[in-house]
Amino acid sequence: MRPTLFFYDLETSGIRPDSDRIMQFAGQRTDYELKPIGEPINQLIRMTPDILPDPLAIMVHGISPQQTIDEGISEADFVHVFQTRIVQPNTTFVGFNNLRFDDEFMRYFNYRNLSDPYEWSYANHNSRWDILDVVRLTRALRPEGINWPTNKDGVGINKLTDLTRANHLPHLSAHDALSDVSATIAVAKLIKQKQPKLYDYLFNLRQKSAAAKLINSGQPFVHTSWHYPATQLHTSIVRKVADHPSPNCMLVFDLRHDPQPWLNLSIEQLLLAWRFVKNRSADDPPLPVRTIRLNRCPAIAPVGVINSPEVEDRLGLSLASIQEHNRTLENAGPEFGLKLVQAVKTLNGEQGQRQATNLRESVEQQLYAGFYSERERKLLNGLHQKDHLETAAGIRELSGRFEDERLKRLSELYLWRNYSKDLTNDERKAWDQHVRQSLLSGGNNSRLANYFRSLNNLSEQGTDRQGAASFSVLLEDLRLYGESLIPSDMIG
Repeated sequence: MRPTLFFYDLETSGIRPDSDRIMQFAGQRTDYELKPIGEPINQLIRMTPDILPDPLAIMVHGISPQQTIDEGISEADFVHVFQTRIVQPNTTFVGFNNLRFDDEFMRYFNYRNLSDPYEWSYANHNSRWDILDVVRLTRALRPEGINWPTNKDGVGINKLTDLTRANHLPHLSAHDALSDVSATIAVAKLIKQKQPKLYDYLFNLRQKSAAAKLINSGQPFVHTSWHYPATQLHTSIVRKVADHPSPNCMLVFDLRHDPQPWLNLSIEQLLLAWRFVKNRSADDPPLPVRTIRLNRCPAIAPVGVINSPEVEDRLGLSLASIQEHNRTLENAGPEFGLKLVQAVKTLNGEQGQRQATNLRESVEQQLYAGFYSERERKLLNGLHQKDHLETAAGIRELSGRFEDERLKRLSELYLWRNYSKDLTNDERKAWDQHVRQSLLSGGNNSRLANYFRSLNNLSEQGTDRQGAASFSVLLEDLRLYGESLIPSDMIG
């Protein structure tokens, strides 16, 4: 049975999924032919006083914190909506750059609200997909029949607003979540109509097994990713050189480059070339090795799709050079890949040490600190599936049954944020202290101080992304919101 697709988009208080919040969620379910099923969902979610938005984000989408408080529902209410109305069996969740942005926000949203962060996207034959990567690969390989926008330098751009404008597709209000959902569906329809075989092929690749089969074939293949330059249409030809130490990941070599200079380097020299270095010189090129994650629906295809000199020219590559570089890798044997694996393990160890040194204060940022036990997952499963929402007393009782320290603290924060009318005096005092600590910790470098500095900078710059009138109204709303959060003992 073909899955339904749930197209969705978020407007958020900032760009960090571990500390910012979803302010607007919009989505529309469709069948495989992209015909709507049911009514769209368009919901504002209330901001809580322990979180300050990034004023720049507000200037992009135009949703003030006050609007979410007046018209929105709590996160507890929305996680119930999400788990009961949106997460249905055989659903493919899809958006425009959702794999790297929206999906991460949804993981943290579920984690923060006592719901499994991952199951929504894979259990019961569910899956994920991303139209942005479909756009990139279509542009690179089969661009016929679609108008492709460029910037003033003639370099291709793949922004949703530019694609809809170039192809005369409806997009009533960019950066409104529901409008962006409709625009994403329109772009998907355009590609499905103009390049149906490629569209179907990429849809089937959302399954990890299909992608793994091509990657593990031992043959070069086409790979499209934001890591490759826009001047190359974000596309190259690569070959797997090793399994990544992390699950569901593979290391591939970019065959645009001659492997020979890299083959005899030591692990330490490979590390130097792999570590991020800003503004590398031409004499210090980065290591042309990428990580492909099977759980992120990689946009890949067999080399045979490059079937004409026109495609080679468009991508700025030579198949003859690719074949030569591939032979060099084949003749080198497995040693190069083994050294890369050791280098990755060293990099992962360094990252772990940095995380241990800079322990995050907030439990809400510890999603990736480890998976829940089977026991904890059973406690969470079904929590939001009830016809009625849980009670404050039920949350207190549940908290006492958790063994994972993260869940104990999360349930406490969940109770404070969503059941303020039912808090005991001690709980209310603890919540007030938490809000105060969140806003004022750090003195002159606190969140609240930085928030007002950002507002002053915006006022001085006179940015008019929303138009002069809208900009002034939003700026005043944000100032009033910040002032409303200043503790009474600090006023005057």
